[in-house]
Amino acid sequence: MAILNPSQIEESLRNLPGWRLEAGALVCDFSFADFVQAFAFVTQLALLAEKEGHHPDLDLRYNRVRVALVSHDAGGVTERDAAMAQAIQKLPRLAATLTAKA
Repeated sequence: MAILNPSQIEESLRNLPGWRLEAGALVCDFSFADFVQAFAFVTQLALLAEKEGHHPDLDLRYNRVRVALVSHDAGGVTERDAAMAQAIQKLPRLAATLTAKA
C-alpha cells in the first residue's frame, strides 16, 4: 500500500476532527469521565482493530487514551490508517471528548 503524500494526509485530516499528524502517524487524544469509560473505549477499539487486521498504538492513562495510526509495513501513513481513523470516530464513546492539541 502506498504512503500518502502530505497533501493527501492533510485532506484526510480535514474529515477527522481532533486528529493530527504527529511523528509520522495519525494521532488523536480522547478524554473520558473515568478509567472504566476509557477502558471500555479501548476494548471496543481492540475488537475493531482485530476485525480490520490493523492495530493502532495505544496509550491508556486513567481517563485519557492516545491513539496513533501508522502502517509500519509501508513505512508511513496510508489510506488504511485514514480509514481506520474514520472507523474509530464512529465508535460509541459514552462521555468522551476529543482533546485536540494546538
